[in-house]
Amino acid sequence: MRGDEPLTDTLILLISELVTNAVVHTGCPAVLRVLFGAGAVEAGTVRVEVADTCPRPPRPRHASGGDTSGRGLELVDGLADRWGWRREGCGKSIWCEVDRGVPEPAYEREAARLLLTARR
Repeated sequence: MRGDEPLTDTLILLISELVTNAVVHTGCPAVLRVLFGAGAVEAGTVRVEVADTCPRPPRPRHASGGDTSGRGLELVDGLADRWGWRREGCGKSIWCEVDRGVPEPAYEREAARLLLTARR
């Protein structure tokens, strides 16, 4: 991720793409998880995961110039520092991570602000 991009805007776009893909391409219920430098995620990293009950793996597509869809995972690949997927229960989880070189307390405040904004 480029240092001049606001963390909030990037995370909102990544969340939107992953949730939209789950809803549009699986038709199954989905669960969104956002992890901020805790547990499986290092300090200074935000991990976004969307789990669904569809066992089909994600299939990146390559949209042509005039296509109105098919760019979601390409966008995730361009914005996130890492992304991938894994089997989870009877379905899968698609995840991406964004690294930030921000001191942890400021980073946590930004993460909390993002969650409050997303809930409105």
